[in-house]
Amino acid sequence: MIEIMDTTLRDGEQTSGVSFAAHEKLSIAQMLLNDVCVDRIEIASARVSDGEFEAVKRVAAWAQRTGNLHKLEVLGFVDGYASLLWIERAGCRVINLLCKGSYKHVTEQLRKTPGQHFEDIRNVVNQAVEMGIEVNIYLEDWSNGMKNSPEYVFQMIDNLKELPIRRFMIPDTLGILNPLNTFEYCKLMVDRYPDLRFDFHAHNDYDLAVANVFSAIRAGVHGIHTTVNGLGERAGNAPLSSVLAVIKDQLGEETNLREDKINRVSRLVESYSGIRVAPNSPIVGESVFTQCAGVHADGDNKNNLYYNDLLPERFGRIREYALGKTSGKANIRKNLEALGIDMDEMTMKKVTERIIELGDRKEMVTQEDLPYIISDILNQEAITEQKIKILNYSLSLAQGLRPVATLKIEIDGEVYEESASGDGQYDAFVRALRKIYSDLGRPFPMLTNYTVSIPPGGRTDAFVQTVISWNFAGVDFKTRGLDGDQTEAAIKATIKMLNKIENN
Repeated sequence: MIEIMDTTLRDGEQTSGVSFAAHEKLSIAQMLLNDVCVDRIEIASARVSDGEFEAVKRVAAWAQRTGNLHKLEVLGFVDGYASLLWIERAGCRVINLLCKGSYKHVTEQLRKTPGQHFEDIRNVVNQAVEMGIEVNIYLEDWSNGMKNSPEYVFQMIDNLKELPIRRFMIPDTLGILNPLNTFEYCKLMVDRYPDLRFDFHAHNDYDLAVANVFSAIRAGVHGIHTTVNGLGERAGNAPLSSVLAVIKDQLGEETNLREDKINRVSRLVESYSGIRVAPNSPIVGESVFTQCAGVHADGDNKNNLYYNDLLPERFGRIREYALGKTSGKANIRKNLEALGIDMDEMTMKKVTERIIELGDRKEMVTQEDLPYIISDILNQEAITEQKIKILNYSLSLAQGLRPVATLKIEIDGEVYEESASGDGQYDAFVRALRKIYSDLGRPFPMLTNYTVSIPPGGRTDAFVQTVISWNFAGVDFKTRGLDGDQTEAAIKATIKMLNKIENN
């Protein structure tokens, strides 16, 4: 069983621009422990600020009431009693003691000998035990320590291994490791100290954090640190969602985590942090369970040929089929099935052509758009003969001047051209059209209402629907236009209206 310690609320908060309010920390902590079921969470650094102290107190009070206090951890420092007292007053009972895991950090940052540093650590650990506070220790810069001064790392462990330290946490603080030396260094630790418990803490500077986690577990490490959405300093930490999937699918190991809650906590942290998840982020990205190519949707229809073990349902999500220029009929059928719509091959062909046309214009079509597209196509088919056609039009808008429209229209094979100004671009278009109809002695309907909407769901940029109500010869009726531009949608609705009158 692999143990997961999530440090979103401590290391994740070191992401540039991220600071969680007290109620946000509490909400994230509750979801991580109660819903996702991570084993432990690191919620803060000691002695940061008064606001941080109050936030930790609030989380600790909730954890005390719910039996989760032993799962809360706070980063503390080798500073005598100072960090320990801060943690005790905040109501927590576990310190993650930040020690120096490389010879260079001890001698150049602390300006102490290894022996002096080990003695300082020993004193803090003994003081913590006296206060009833459990101790884990971080070997800060451990990866550089193993690379440049392994004898110092081993000397440190040899001096501390008999103390009541629950876990030795070995971080790749500067993100310098790769999967090969991660395995090598972790194996050295595990083999040399088989009775100690190690946690591996990855950083993602070379985009290798998850791969390094994979190697650390293969080497025998049983504790892994993560953050939600990979938040963290610089390039961030190992993302919780990806680590979970790799542990289960690639390593065949178990955790206590609930996969189906991963997406919920990702969305919560995205909202509170203000750091957007990339659409192509594994597991939690908006697009990762969306098939775009029609051939893939076709394969899914034929015994799920394009599925892998990362089924969206595992993570509380659903598979989607994108609609765009690479869409085939299979993609569209999948979306229609989800909507409960069936249609003939001819209509399907026309819908496919419309979606490809929109995709070529780099507009995003969503499942919610489909009923609009189908209705628009069917309504066009209902008008058997297009006696009136717009050949060309130009709309202009300039500050301080009234909008102007110029249009060229074909009526019963004859071409007419007219210009007019109006209170808006569409008003100018209608005025020019009315001039043509007036010169021909033709009656023109009265516009009685005009509404604009987009398909529900809020994710589309492909369509605006304009519905116009008309009255002609005492009869009320409506026509609808569909386009990416509101004015063009209204013009389409108007041409439908004129042809509707001609065919009646």
